[in-house]
Amino acid sequence: MARKASLIQFNAEPSVAAAIEDWRTWLVGERRVSVHTLDAYQRDLAAFLTFMNEHLGFAPGLRDLEALGAVDFRSWLARRAAERLSRTSTARAMSTVRGFFRHLEKNGVLHNPAVAAVRTPRIPHSVPKALEEGDALDVVESISDFTDTPWIAKRDTAVMMLLYGCGLRIGEALGLNRNQMPTGDTMIITGKGDKQRMVPVLPVVREAIEDYVAVCPYTLEGDGPLFLGARGKRLNSSLIQAQMRKIRTILGLPETATPHALRHSFATHLLAGGGDLRTIQELLGHASLSTTQRYTDVDSARLMSVYRATHPRARKSPPRG
Repeated sequence: MARKASLIQFNAEPSVAAAIEDWRTWLVGERRVSVHTLDAYQRDLAAFLTFMNEHLGFAPGLRDLEALGAVDFRSWLARRAAERLSRTSTARAMSTVRGFFRHLEKNGVLHNPAVAAVRTPRIPHSVPKALEEGDALDVVESISDFTDTPWIAKRDTAVMMLLYGCGLRIGEALGLNRNQMPTGDTMIITGKGDKQRMVPVLPVVREAIEDYVAVCPYTLEGDGPLFLGARGKRLNSSLIQAQMRKIRTILGLPETATPHALRHSFATHLLAGGGDLRTIQELLGHASLSTTQRYTDVDSARLMSVYRATHPRARKSPPRG
């Protein structure tokens, strides 16, 4: 059974606290957001309301939230900038706050036109960081060297295989239950927004999972987690991330070499091998093709890097005037 989202604790006026609980219930029941997304939304809203408590000098009620002006929202954004929080996290936090206010307006609780008028920081277009094919294979093949416990070594290898071999998100891989273990050439994955997609499973990936299951010291119940930690509970992503940090240090890989980078590598290497964007979009579970199109930038950048390093004209200095 997947872990439940933690309820972020902060001072809130009773009517606001009730509105937050209603919003939280809607996110889980209607939007079907993941546990990790729900935690992030709650942290963002808690940070906003904590600031407003300090900014106003009291815990705001619903009418106080309705009366907030653009200057109040900008003060919060200025505080985040002063604290050197990234533009990406600030844009996400502002999106969360807007979503909360939209939910309240939709339910006739309050109307605040200022929240929609406030500009958020521009986020620079980021290109997914993929590993070179050889580096990705080195990561998958070497992770078993970082533990002295055989079953944990096989577990970590199986997880890495799912990330690079099937393009799963780390949360999707660790969220699998025993009865979802692939037995054929495909498997059904439930991704963001509770959307399902079918992904192909290479024999080497399936065999890695079977090898882990065969030596796992715990009984794997049908509706229980597939990947377990040392204490028999569902494996936490922080453990895989810690292993990845060790690997990239030993292999001399950049800090961008994360578990999620293996998913990016899956997509980038498929594209380089002739895969079409629509198919890759379906395999990754992207709702929008524009998200998948970022991988064309990755492949173009890789091709230009090879060109500059190998083409005779690219290596020559320009003629001097």
